[in-house]
Amino acid sequence: RNGYHGSTVAGASLGGMTWMHEQGDLPIAGIHHIGQPFWYAEGGDLSPEEFGLKAARELEEKIDELGEENVAAFVAEPIQGAGGVIVPPSTYWPEIARICKARNILLIADEVICGFGRTGHWFGHQYFGVEPDLAPIAKGLSSGYLPIGGVLVSDRVGDVLVEEVGDFNHGFTYSGHPVCAAAALENLRIIEEERLVERVHDDIGPHLAAGLKALEEHPMVGQVQCVGLMAAVQLAEDKASRKRFDDKEKAGVTVRNHCLDNGLVLRATGDRMLFSPPLVISRDEVDTMIDVTRRGLDHAWKVMRG
Repeated sequence: RNGYHGSTVAGASLGGMTWMHEQGDLPIAGIHHIGQPFWYAEGGDLSPEEFGLKAARELEEKIDELGEENVAAFVAEPIQGAGGVIVPPSTYWPEIARICKARNILLIADEVICGFGRTGHWFGHQYFGVEPDLAPIAKGLSSGYLPIGGVLVSDRVGDVLVEEVGDFNHGFTYSGHPVCAAAALENLRIIEEERLVERVHDDIGPHLAAGLKALEEHPMVGQVQCVGLMAAVQLAEDKASRKRFDDKEKAGVTVRNHCLDNGLVLRATGDRMLFSPPLVISRDEVDTMIDVTRRGLDHAWKVMRG
């Protein structure tokens, strides 16, 4: 629930956003969902680590409900992007991987948002130390300059396709488009040559994390989550109890609009403020981003408190 895997009929069905399902009588048959690993909102009295295990074991319960022989794969984003940059507790992904391996179920890590350096690793699953069987890719492959996407396939799956299927019929009219492929190759060359993944991991990512962490002192900030150059600031009415504003949309939009008016583009997903700056952002630009965000929080705190 609240995961995002695109807006096609199948992609929106795999995703767990109910408002997308309502638009098209989705999900299609054969797709089922489990809860999201969102400790701040749903963890109750459990520690993040305890909640991570509880959330992961919902997969096991769902497999037992459906019948192991009826489950082909589990699909999830390493970090939920559009759903709010929700970073799972450290216990979540290792337990998910254990369950899939024990049940011989394919693990699919949707790397469209997390891939190609965003987390300070080439791929988000590497940050969590798991190895998926399949990994959809897109945005970061060309840094968005031209449209391109694909799926990384492990030897475990690829060998079966070659040996048992032979010709895997999955072509599209524009598959392997040479212009898009050239843009992607040049983009990857620059990322490697300028060591942008290492820069995110060792330099600018920690600088962003430190700046955002300081915002936790603000009365309106309940939690900050930051991995590489992917972060969220969770708004709260009462920090101690993790109580959120009744009008979550108003809280987020008020911060967002004030930041926009002052030159900073932020995304508000309900009451979570999302950050995803370019991998080449400078330290000075990060500092400016933090300063504008703080002023946006000051403004919204006054508005929300009446």
